[in-house]
Amino acid sequence: MGKFVNNIDEFFSFCKENEVEFVDFRFTDIKGAWHHITYCLNALDADMLENGLPFDGSSIDAWQPINKSDMILKPDVPTAFLDPFTADPTIIVFCDVYDIYEGDLYAKCPRSIAKKALEHLKNSGVGDVAYFGPENEFFIFDNVVFKDNINEASYMVDSDEGEWADGSLSEDYVNIGHRPRTKGGYFPVMPTDSTVDMRAEMVQIMQEIGLEVVLHHHEVAQAQAEIGVKFGTLVEAADNVQKYKYVVKMVAHLNGKTATFMPKPLYGDNGNGMHVHQSIWKDGKNLFYTDGEYGNLSDIARWYMGGVLKHAHTVAAFTNATTNSYKRLIPGFEAPSILTYSSQNRSASIRIPYGGNEKSTRIETRFPDSSSCPYLAFTALLLAGLDGIANKYEPTGPMDIDLFELTQEEIAEKGIKQMPHTLREAVEAVGEDNEFLKAVMTEDFIKTYMDYKFETQIIPDEGRPTPYEFISTYSC
Repeated sequence: MGKFVNNIDEFFSFCKENEVEFVDFRFTDIKGAWHHITYCLNALDADMLENGLPFDGSSIDAWQPINKSDMILKPDVPTAFLDPFTADPTIIVFCDVYDIYEGDLYAKCPRSIAKKALEHLKNSGVGDVAYFGPENEFFIFDNVVFKDNINEASYMVDSDEGEWADGSLSEDYVNIGHRPRTKGGYFPVMPTDSTVDMRAEMVQIMQEIGLEVVLHHHEVAQAQAEIGVKFGTLVEAADNVQKYKYVVKMVAHLNGKTATFMPKPLYGDNGNGMHVHQSIWKDGKNLFYTDGEYGNLSDIARWYMGGVLKHAHTVAAFTNATTNSYKRLIPGFEAPSILTYSSQNRSASIRIPYGGNEKSTRIETRFPDSSSCPYLAFTALLLAGLDGIANKYEPTGPMDIDLFELTQEEIAEKGIKQMPHTLREAVEAVGEDNEFLKAVMTEDFIKTYMDYKFETQIIPDEGRPTPYEFISTYSC
């Protein structure tokens, strides 16, 4: 991630040069949502940036009780960048949350947890840096409406790219007829690809705020897109996801569109994933690389995969963090739910990208999605992988066949494990398999996270009838 300032002195100089009027301090809650508080620049001084800023932690979901609500935002000044969307010059700064009662980084702050995960990596002696490269997919829709009442529930998304628009006629509307079709959106040129210019605008703004962008393209589904951003260290990569999502949503919004990272907004078409590339390095050397082995993977890389696959059900509670996540992880939509690994094979839950040399060899975990909190998702993957290295867990595989072609009976016969089928299964797995998380996450945080998912996702979702249930059940 490109830096604009390195310390507090440079921060104030940068603000002066850019005529900054406001400073926007941002932090992330346990579901991955960004929050902010904005200060006038002339109300800040170096001591405040050094010592932190007070805020009410009880007003954030699943954080502090009202009788212990005072918390501190600790600005991470080198993360500062100019907000490209505000009318008045504003600079954004990432913050960690500090617990005044414990005198330490807050145990429920995802970014602080991610920082502790990097310290755990160093203390383990395995490596000194972990690189993460997420690939965040998203949809750009023209419109979205939804309702949820005691006697009715419905949703509708709309896009001129959707094949459902074939029959649309209006005096004010010209139906161009060029559409990607279901599962037909991978790499078509204009006019079938209708969001080229909007994606280019997103790329340009991402570059302005310090992201190193590699490419952009239309994805497989109708109205779906992806922008490729260079990898970073665990915390940098998670910071980049927050910046990426902010830019995508805002550019779409300012163009009269709406963007979503929801894993499965369209029935019958591909969903949004967040494939995560990972590697561990020590003293400048890639520990995942051994020339001549399968995929050029070292024992350490293989054991790392073994840990991720062994703990996949628990990890899923963090990497696939919503009930909607599991509507993506079903056969037939390039959803890698089978827990094995393979070189080049995109049907496995872990893929080894083609052509890896000492610099580029890595693993790609394909089941995560962007509904997760990136700090927690990357931390859970790293902790599972480190546990695999410590215990030399051997992963199932490699399997180079097209796993999408296997029936459920064949999967069972081969003894291959799969991802959990629901968020309930994933969160319940956390209760049964969490020792590897405790290297970084406290028992209180783990319990809070589980309770929060049950209260805000699982129970509300399970209690609601769906339109399809009326089709299948109403006349029973």
